[in-house]
Amino acid sequence: MISFFITSMAGLSTMLGIVPIYWKRYQEEVVLPVCLMFASGVMLTISFCSLIPEAFSLIRENNFLFPSVLLVLIFIVIGILFSSKISKKIEEKFSSNYLYRLGLISVIALCFHNLPEGIMTFLSSNHDLSLGISLSLGIALHNIPEGISVAIPIYYATHSKKKAIFYTFISGFSELLGAVIAYLFLSPILTSFILGVILAIAAGIMIYISFYELIPTAFHYPITGFYLLSFFLGIGVMSLCHFFL
Repeated sequence: MISFFITSMAGLSTMLGIVPIYWKRYQEEVVLPVCLMFASGVMLTISFCSLIPEAFSLIRENNFLFPSVLLVLIFIVIGILFSSKISKKIEEKFSSNYLYRLGLISVIALCFHNLPEGIMTFLSSNHDLSLGISLSLGIALHNIPEGISVAIPIYYATHSKKKAIFYTFISGFSELLGAVIAYLFLSPILTSFILGVILAIAAGIMIYISFYELIPTAFHYPITGFYLLSFFLGIGVMSLCHFFL
Protein backbone atom coordinates (compact mmCIF):
# COMPACT_ATOMS: atom_id res chain seq x y z
CA MET A 1 0.00 0.00 0.00
CA ILE A 2 2.87 2.38 0.73
CA SER A 3 4.33 1.69 -2.71
CA PHE A 4 0.95 2.39 -4.33
CA PHE A 5 0.64 5.64 -2.36
CA ILE A 6 4.13 6.82 -3.34
CA THR A 7 3.47 6.05 -7.01
CA SER A 8 0.08 7.80 -6.87
CA MET A 9 1.57 10.99 -5.45
CA ALA A 10 4.26 11.03 -8.15
CA GLY A 11 1.68 10.54 -10.91
CA LEU A 12 -0.94 12.96 -9.64
CA SER A 13 1.62 15.75 -9.33
CA THR A 14 0.86 16.10 -13.05
CA MET A 15 -2.32 17.87 -11.94
CA LEU A 16 -0.24 20.89 -10.88
CA GLY A 17 0.20 21.48 -14.61
CA ILE A 18 -3.34 22.88 -14.76
CA VAL A 19 -2.29 26.03 -12.88
CA PRO A 20 -1.66 28.13 -16.05
CA ILE A 21 -5.31 27.74 -17.15
CA TYR A 22 -6.23 30.00 -14.21
CA TRP A 23 -3.95 32.85 -15.31
CA LYS A 24 -6.81 35.20 -16.15
CA ARG A 25 -4.68 38.31 -16.59
CA TYR A 26 -2.79 36.84 -19.55
CA GLN A 27 -4.21 36.28 -23.03
CA GLU A 28 -4.04 33.12 -25.11
CA GLU A 29 -1.44 34.75 -27.41
CA VAL A 30 0.92 34.94 -24.42
CA VAL A 31 0.20 31.84 -22.32
CA LEU A 32 -0.14 29.30 -25.14
CA PRO A 33 3.16 29.77 -27.05
CA VAL A 34 5.11 30.17 -23.80
CA CYS A 35 3.72 26.91 -22.39
CA LEU A 36 4.08 25.03 -25.68
CA MET A 37 7.71 26.06 -26.12
CA PHE A 38 8.38 25.22 -22.47
CA ALA A 39 6.72 21.79 -22.91
CA SER A 40 8.74 21.08 -26.07
CA GLY A 41 11.97 21.80 -24.19
CA VAL A 42 10.78 19.49 -21.42
CA MET A 43 9.88 16.63 -23.77
CA LEU A 44 13.08 16.83 -25.83
CA THR A 45 15.20 16.85 -22.66
CA ILE A 46 13.31 13.85 -21.26
CA SER A 47 13.82 12.00 -24.54
CA PHE A 48 17.53 12.67 -25.11
CA CYS A 49 18.78 12.85 -21.51
CA SER A 50 16.61 10.22 -19.83
CA LEU A 51 14.53 7.90 -22.00
CA ILE A 52 17.02 7.12 -24.79
CA PRO A 53 20.07 6.54 -22.52
CA GLU A 54 17.96 4.43 -20.15
CA ALA A 55 16.46 2.43 -23.03
CA PHE A 56 19.95 1.80 -24.41
CA SER A 57 21.24 0.75 -21.00
CA LEU A 58 18.39 -1.72 -20.50
CA ILE A 59 18.58 -3.22 -23.99
CA ARG A 60 22.39 -3.33 -23.78
CA GLU A 61 22.20 -5.74 -20.83
CA ASN A 62 21.39 -8.67 -23.13
CA ASN A 63 22.92 -7.52 -26.45
CA PHE A 64 26.19 -6.35 -27.94
CA LEU A 65 26.85 -2.66 -28.55
CA PHE A 66 25.89 -2.36 -32.24
CA PRO A 67 22.65 -4.40 -32.04
CA SER A 68 21.65 -2.39 -28.96
CA VAL A 69 22.14 0.95 -30.72
CA LEU A 70 20.28 -0.33 -33.77
CA LEU A 71 17.37 -1.68 -31.70
CA VAL A 72 17.00 1.60 -29.80
CA LEU A 73 16.93 3.57 -33.06
CA ILE A 74 14.39 1.15 -34.57
CA PHE A 75 12.01 1.52 -31.63
CA ILE A 76 12.44 5.32 -31.59
CA VAL A 77 11.41 5.36 -35.25
CA ILE A 78 8.46 3.08 -34.41
CA GLY A 79 7.40 5.62 -31.79
CA ILE A 80 7.64 8.46 -34.32
CA LEU A 81 5.67 6.52 -36.94
CA PHE A 82 3.08 5.51 -34.34
CA SER A 83 2.64 9.17 -33.33
CA SER A 84 2.30 10.22 -36.95
CA LYS A 85 -0.39 7.59 -37.54
CA ILE A 86 -2.30 8.54 -34.41
CA SER A 87 -2.02 12.23 -35.32
CA LYS A 88 -3.56 11.60 -38.73
CA LYS A 89 -6.39 9.53 -37.23
CA ILE A 90 -7.16 12.26 -34.68
CA GLU A 91 -6.89 14.93 -37.36
CA GLU A 92 -9.64 13.19 -39.35
CA LYS A 93 -12.02 13.83 -36.44
CA PHE A 94 -10.68 17.19 -35.26
CA SER A 95 -9.26 18.69 -38.45
CA SER A 96 -10.50 22.17 -37.55
CA ASN A 97 -9.13 22.10 -34.00
CA TYR A 98 -5.37 21.56 -34.08
CA LEU A 99 -4.94 22.41 -30.39
CA TYR A 100 -7.36 19.68 -29.34
CA ARG A 101 -5.45 17.21 -31.53
CA LEU A 102 -2.20 18.33 -29.94
CA GLY A 103 -3.62 17.81 -26.45
CA LEU A 104 -4.85 14.30 -27.26
CA ILE A 105 -1.51 13.27 -28.77
CA SER A 106 0.27 14.62 -25.68
CA VAL A 107 -1.98 12.49 -23.46
CA ILE A 108 -1.07 9.37 -25.45
CA ALA A 109 2.65 10.20 -25.30
CA LEU A 110 2.60 10.81 -21.56
CA CYS A 111 0.67 7.60 -20.93
CA PHE A 112 3.43 5.69 -22.74
CA HIS A 113 5.99 7.60 -20.69
CA ASN A 114 4.23 7.32 -17.32
CA LEU A 115 3.37 3.62 -17.48
CA PRO A 116 7.01 2.46 -17.20
CA GLU A 117 7.66 5.25 -14.67
CA GLY A 118 4.86 3.84 -12.52
CA ILE A 119 6.27 0.35 -12.88
CA MET A 120 9.78 1.49 -11.88
CA THR A 121 8.55 3.58 -8.94
CA PHE A 122 6.38 0.76 -7.59
CA LEU A 123 9.08 -1.91 -7.91
CA SER A 124 11.74 0.41 -6.46
CA SER A 125 9.53 1.26 -3.48
CA ASN A 126 8.86 -2.41 -2.84
CA HIS A 127 12.57 -3.18 -2.96
CA ASP A 128 13.87 -0.14 -1.06
CA LEU A 129 11.48 2.44 0.44
CA SER A 130 14.04 5.27 0.57
CA LEU A 131 14.97 4.66 -3.06
CA GLY A 132 11.31 4.69 -4.05
CA ILE A 133 10.69 7.98 -2.22
CA SER A 134 13.68 9.74 -3.82
CA LEU A 135 12.68 8.41 -7.25
CA SER A 136 9.06 9.54 -6.80
CA LEU A 137 10.16 13.07 -5.77
CA GLY A 138 12.18 13.45 -8.95
CA ILE A 139 9.34 12.09 -11.06
CA ALA A 140 6.78 14.34 -9.33
CA LEU A 141 8.90 17.41 -10.09
CA HIS A 142 9.16 16.69 -13.81
CA ASN A 143 5.50 15.63 -14.07
CA ILE A 144 4.38 19.22 -13.46
CA PRO A 145 5.57 20.62 -16.83
CA GLU A 146 4.26 17.45 -18.49
CA GLY A 147 0.82 18.34 -17.14
CA ILE A 148 1.16 21.80 -18.70
CA SER A 149 1.72 20.21 -22.13
CA VAL A 150 -1.70 18.54 -21.83
CA ALA A 151 -3.77 21.11 -19.95
CA ILE A 152 -2.89 24.19 -21.99
CA PRO A 153 -3.77 22.92 -25.50
CA ILE A 154 -6.95 21.21 -24.28
CA TYR A 155 -8.10 24.30 -22.39
CA TYR A 156 -7.51 26.75 -25.24
CA ALA A 157 -9.05 24.32 -27.73
CA THR A 158 -12.26 23.78 -25.75
CA HIS A 159 -12.30 26.68 -23.22
CA SER A 160 -13.36 24.04 -20.73
CA LYS A 161 -11.44 23.75 -17.45
CA LYS A 162 -13.21 20.44 -16.76
CA LYS A 163 -11.85 18.84 -19.94
CA ALA A 164 -8.35 20.21 -19.30
CA ILE A 165 -8.41 18.80 -15.76
CA PHE A 166 -9.85 15.46 -16.92
CA TYR A 167 -7.21 14.83 -19.60
CA THR A 168 -4.41 15.96 -17.32
CA PHE A 169 -5.70 13.54 -14.68
CA ILE A 170 -5.72 10.70 -17.23
CA SER A 171 -2.07 11.30 -18.13
CA GLY A 172 -1.09 11.34 -14.44
CA PHE A 173 -3.28 8.37 -13.51
CA SER A 174 -1.41 6.21 -16.04
CA GLU A 175 1.48 6.18 -13.56
CA LEU A 176 -0.70 4.49 -10.94
CA LEU A 177 -1.95 2.15 -13.67
CA GLY A 178 1.68 1.18 -14.27
CA ALA A 179 1.97 0.27 -10.59
CA VAL A 180 -1.18 -1.88 -10.78
CA ILE A 181 0.11 -3.65 -13.89
CA ALA A 182 3.46 -4.26 -12.18
CA TYR A 183 1.74 -5.69 -9.10
CA LEU A 184 -0.68 -7.95 -10.98
CA PHE A 185 1.29 -9.11 -14.00
CA LEU A 186 4.79 -7.81 -14.57
CA SER A 187 6.74 -8.37 -11.36
CA PRO A 188 7.71 -11.96 -12.23
CA ILE A 189 8.06 -11.59 -16.02
CA LEU A 190 9.23 -8.00 -16.70
CA THR A 191 12.58 -7.99 -18.50
CA SER A 192 15.08 -5.23 -19.10
CA PHE A 193 14.56 -5.59 -22.84
CA ILE A 194 10.77 -5.04 -22.65
CA LEU A 195 11.20 -1.98 -20.43
CA GLY A 196 13.87 -0.62 -22.77
CA VAL A 197 11.55 -1.05 -25.76
CA ILE A 198 8.75 0.85 -24.00
CA LEU A 199 11.09 3.72 -23.11
CA ALA A 200 12.51 3.94 -26.66
CA ILE A 201 9.00 4.08 -28.15
CA ALA A 202 8.03 6.76 -25.62
CA ALA A 203 11.10 8.78 -26.65
CA GLY A 204 10.07 8.55 -30.30
CA ILE A 205 6.57 9.74 -29.47
CA MET A 206 7.88 12.74 -27.53
CA ILE A 207 10.36 13.69 -30.26
CA TYR A 208 7.55 13.65 -32.80
CA ILE A 209 5.27 15.75 -30.60
CA SER A 210 7.99 18.33 -29.97
CA PHE A 211 9.18 18.80 -33.56
CA TYR A 212 5.93 18.22 -35.44
CA GLU A 213 3.28 19.50 -33.03
CA LEU A 214 4.39 21.70 -30.11
CA ILE A 215 6.98 23.92 -31.82
CA PRO A 216 5.04 24.42 -35.10
CA THR A 217 1.88 25.25 -33.11
CA ALA A 218 3.77 27.81 -31.01
CA PHE A 219 5.07 29.41 -34.22
CA HIS A 220 1.51 30.11 -35.29
CA TYR A 221 1.80 33.05 -32.88
CA PRO A 222 4.23 35.99 -33.12
CA ILE A 223 7.46 34.64 -31.64
CA THR A 224 9.55 36.85 -29.37
CA GLY A 225 12.75 36.28 -27.44
CA PHE A 226 10.68 35.63 -24.33
CA TYR A 227 8.93 32.69 -25.99
CA LEU A 228 12.25 31.22 -27.12
CA LEU A 229 13.57 31.71 -23.59
CA SER A 230 10.75 29.50 -22.29
CA PHE A 231 12.02 26.69 -24.55
CA PHE A 232 15.47 26.84 -22.95
CA LEU A 233 13.85 27.20 -19.53
CA GLY A 234 12.08 23.87 -20.16
CA ILE A 235 15.44 22.31 -21.03
CA GLY A 236 17.00 23.79 -17.90
CA VAL A 237 14.23 22.67 -15.56
CA MET A 238 14.28 19.09 -16.84
CA SER A 239 18.09 18.99 -16.81
CA LEU A 240 18.01 19.92 -13.11
CA CYS A 241 15.33 17.30 -12.45
CA HIS A 242 17.41 14.71 -14.27
CA PHE A 243 20.52 15.71 -12.28
CA PHE A 244 18.82 15.43 -8.89
CA LEU A 245 16.91 12.28 -9.87
